[in-house]
This record gives sequence, C-alpha cells and structure tokens, in this order.
Amino acid sequence: MFRYLRTKWVFPFLLGTLAISAGVWAVAWRAALSPLSEQAASELALASDQLTRHLFRYRELAVVLAEHPVLRDRLGGEADSEGEADRLLQAMADMTGAHHLSLVGPDGMVLAASGEGEAQVDPRAPLIHRALTGALGVEARFQPVPDRPTQRIFSFAAPMHGQRDQALGTVVARTDLLDFEENWPSTAAALFFTLNGKRVFAANRSELVNAERPREGFLKNSASRWTGHEVWTLDAGPYLPDRAIHLTRDLPVIGLTGEILLDTAPAERSATLLSAIAAAICLGIGALLLAVGERRRALNKRLRMEAAVNARLEARVAERTTALSTANADLVRENRERREAEAALKKAQADLVQAGKLSALGEMSAGISHELNQPLMAIRSFADNGAVFLERGQADMAGQNLGRISEQAGRMDRIIKNLRAFARQESEPISDVDLAQVVDQALEMLAPRIKAERVNVEWRRPDGAPKVRGGEVRLQQVVMNLMSNAMDAMADRVHRKIEITLAPSTDRVTLSVRDTGPGIDQPDRIFDPFYTTKEVSPTEGMGLGLSISYGLVQSFGGAIRGRNHPDGGAIFTVELDRAGAQEAA
Repeated sequence: MFRYLRTKWVFPFLLGTLAISAGVWAVAWRAALSPLSEQAASELALASDQLTRHLFRYRELAVVLAEHPVLRDRLGGEADSEGEADRLLQAMADMTGAHHLSLVGPDGMVLAASGEGEAQVDPRAPLIHRALTGALGVEARFQPVPDRPTQRIFSFAAPMHGQRDQALGTVVARTDLLDFEENWPSTAAALFFTLNGKRVFAANRSELVNAERPREGFLKNSASRWTGHEVWTLDAGPYLPDRAIHLTRDLPVIGLTGEILLDTAPAERSATLLSAIAAAICLGIGALLLAVGERRRALNKRLRMEAAVNARLEARVAERTTALSTANADLVRENRERREAEAALKKAQADLVQAGKLSALGEMSAGISHELNQPLMAIRSFADNGAVFLERGQADMAGQNLGRISEQAGRMDRIIKNLRAFARQESEPISDVDLAQVVDQALEMLAPRIKAERVNVEWRRPDGAPKVRGGEVRLQQVVMNLMSNAMDAMADRVHRKIEITLAPSTDRVTLSVRDTGPGIDQPDRIFDPFYTTKEVSPTEGMGLGLSISYGLVQSFGGAIRGRNHPDGGAIFTVELDRAGAQEAA
C-alpha cells in the first residue's frame, strides 16, 4: 500500500518541481535584465555623447571659419584671396581631419574648397538654404563611392553674416563617419545610429552599416516585452548575439537615433543556474521526504537516541552561544578602543598643530624681541624729552612726545595681539574670515625675518577682497608656513622675492605664494609628513609644516597644491570656499 501511494505521488511531484523551476527561471531572468538594461543605457549614452562631440567639432569649425577674414575677402570678390582661401581650407581640413571644407556664395557657387568637389550647389537645398537664411544648417546623407561601401557624410553649414545680419554666404564642413567608426572604442554590445529611424548611418559592426533598420529587415528579429524590457531574438550572423536587450535613444541635436543590442547570455546563464538550483532543492526535498517516509518506523525505535543527539546539539548550541557572546564582547571592546584611538589621534593632531605654531614663534623670537625693543627705546626717549619740555614750559612739544609714545604703544599692542592670537589653540567652528587681513597679520609677524634676510615681498592686495570659510588662527598658520618655507628655500639665493596674490572667483578664492628659490624636487611628496629637503635639526624643523597646512586646509573643505613655476621657483596655491557661496547656490 505504501509503495502504491509513493508511486502515485511521484509524477505530480515532478510536475510541481518543473513548474517551480520554470517560475524561478522567469523571475531570475526578469531580475537579471534590469542591470543589463542599465548597462546598455549607460553604454548607449556614452556612445551617443562620443558621436555628438565628434560631430560638434566640425560644427564649431564651420562657425569659426565663417568669421575668418580670408574667407570674407574671398566672398567679397577680391582676386588675391582666391588661392589663399583654398590653401586655408585645405590646411584646416588636414589639421582637423574634416572630409571636405568649402565656401559657398549666396547663388550656390563654390568659391573655395579644401579639395576637388562640386563647383555649384543648389542654394535651395535644405543645408545651404538654412544657412543662407541665417541659421545653422545640418545634414546627414549617404553618398555612393565607387569600389567601396556607401560613404556617410555629415555636414554643417554656418552662415556668414554681413551688415544688418544679412547672410552673404556659408561655410560648409563635412566629415566622413568612417573616421569615427575606425576609432570607436571596442565594446561587446552592438551599437548603431539610424537616420530617420530607418537606415543605419553609423555602427560599430561593419555588417550593420548601410543596412535597413534592424527591426524591419536585416536582423530578422522577433521582439518580446513580457519581461518589462524589449528583448530581441536575432538571426544575424556570428558577430551579433542570438538574443539581446534593445534600447533606443533619440539624438534630436544631430537628427539621429541611437540603438544598442546587448547580449542577454549572462542573464540566461544566471537564470538557468538558479532554476537548476531550485530544481535540485525540490528534488532533494522530495528525496528527503521519501527517505523520511521509508524510515519512519525505524526512527520511532530510535527516539531515545534522538533525544541524546538533541541534548548534545543543545549543548553545542549553548557552547556556540557562549562563544558568540564572548566574540561580541571582544568586538565591543575593540570598538571602544578604536574610538579612544581616534580621539587620541585627533588630540595628537591638535597638539601637532599647536607645536608647529609654537615652533614658528620660537623661530621668530629674536626678530620679535627686536621689534618690541625698538618702540620701548623710542618710548623711553620720548618720555625723557617730554619731561625736559615740561620743565621748560613747552607743553605743546611735550604733547607731541606723548602722542608719539601712544603710537609706539599701539604698535607694541598690535605685535603682542597678533602673537597672542597666533599662539592660542583655536577651537571655534569654521566661520567667515578676511583672508587679506590674515595675510597682513602674517606679514606683520614675519616682518623682522623678512627685513633681516632682505626678502622683497610683493603683496598684491585686491580692493574689497572677499571673505572665505575657515578659521582665522589656523589660516594664519598656513600662510606663515608657506612664507617661512619660501624664505628657507631662498636662503642661498642672491635675488629673494616672494609674490603673494589673491584671486577671487564666483565660489572660490585662490591664494598664491611664489618664491624665487630652486623649486621642488618631488612635487608629489611635498605634503607627506617628515618629508623635507632641509637637514632635520631643532632649527630647521622636521618637515611637518606643509603636512600640517595640508590637514588644516582640508578641514576647511579647501585644497592646497604645490608645483614648480615655469619661470623658476615654486608656487603654492590655496583654494578656499568663498563666504556665502553655498547659501547663494
């Protein structure tokens, strides 16, 4: 009886397995077509852009030549310009790879050309007529050529305007699509562009060129849309797939339609594999159920053994659970240690920035002491003179000395204020900063060294310089690092000059610092930590200045670059976001 029931259910089970396998194949097939469709759309868009850019080169060539004085002189009837116009067009055709360039008068007469061609064209032809009416003419046509496939010529006609926008003639630029096809990047997909939706005008498969539109003859296909995508079944030779996903893209700018056929074999293989796996699972489940039915009685006798096995399994599960809990605790600890390490790294970076500023202050200490000593001596001298003037009853002279004492005290206050601002650790968020004022402050702090080393600083401060997004103290450190490095690089030079420029644009502001030193040996390594061309010592630094500056500028959302200037020396540029640019956008 049991064997009869088993045989009775085998056939329905096999039918169910086949139905499930077919369903899995259909679902997997449809799912795999979506990424193929996206890939096909991307490749078609790329090929369309490449063709459009290639053709637009000749449109721009026609527009530029329409303004050329030699062609205008030829159009005006000057006899001396006839040969010169032909030579000009031939030279431009050789340089640009144009198939043919010609100058056409308002009556259709070809006045100059880059080679042999028609001496007269029909001025009523759409290409010429449109240009003579003041618009840009565009034409794609097939041109029979002996002993070779039909030539496909794409033409642009640019009008030549006279006074009051009157069209005096036109410049016609023609290109052969074969040149584009020979340099077409290789791809597995079949790409072609049809003219008026009927005839193939350009393709990356030679068997498609000049053929009727594949849907209507050449490929003998049948299209399927039940998958949500247009899938073609093809019979077009060994170089085209048997089944492919088809997409189109209209290019109204050049009057063509782009089409692509991407092989669906990968999707079919994926769907077949998943279908086979589903069938194998179903068959495995059926075999398992059959085995379970066969051994049901035997298993009843082994309940105790199963209970023991279950107990062992539960013990193993508990053991694995404990191991997982331990691993989870380790992960939590590692995560906490990683966060602590990140916090320590941020603190070390902040300490490194502050150390760089203190190092710079130490290098400037001698010059700053001299700068402070001068106004102190002046104050003492003015005070002594003021006392003498008061004893003599010359109050006005004493008042002048007091005014001079006030000026010197203000000078000392500015120096100390700049040093105090530079030395402090800036923890405030990014704000709007006057970059020109930052440069002025840096120059004021470096003034003693600039004067001692006889450096000529040319600071082109623009009127109404815009503000940038950043931190004032940190930006000041960046500017001082760049200027200090520039003076270090020019230490052995007789002519020492630093040029500082500030160039604002719509959304960015560029600060440039150029020196007359020997330049940069390895420009791609200048921002690496500890990289320096100077001897590492307490007085020369450890090569961290540019690395710190790089990190500071990056934290503001800007960019810093260094390169050798063509006229000698090195030039560093810092690009920062202009204040208010993001809000305006």
